[in-house]
Amino acid sequence: GTPVKAAENGVVIYAGDGLKEFGNTVLVRHENGLVTVYGHASSIEVQRGQKVKRGQEIALSGMSGTTDSPKLHFEVRKNSAPVDPSTYLE
Repeated sequence: GTPVKAAENGVVIYAGDGLKEFGNTVLVRHENGLVTVYGHASSIEVQRGQKVKRGQEIALSGMSGTTDSPKLHFEVRKNSAPVDPSTYLE
């Protein structure tokens, strides 16, 4: 898969396949209440509790979970509410 990189500096709060729909998923908590979600990875390159830097490879995109084509589910939440992710994409 294609390398998936952290959108901002933060700490991995989840890395696993327990979120059935998204398959292999990484959640990163950032300052100011933001959490980024990266789903459908073919492999996960980080573990819970690990500090990550913006641009650091955290996973490889793939087809895990419920999907019929390779993709990345990317989501940004602030205090559990969805936020427009476009400002975090390069």
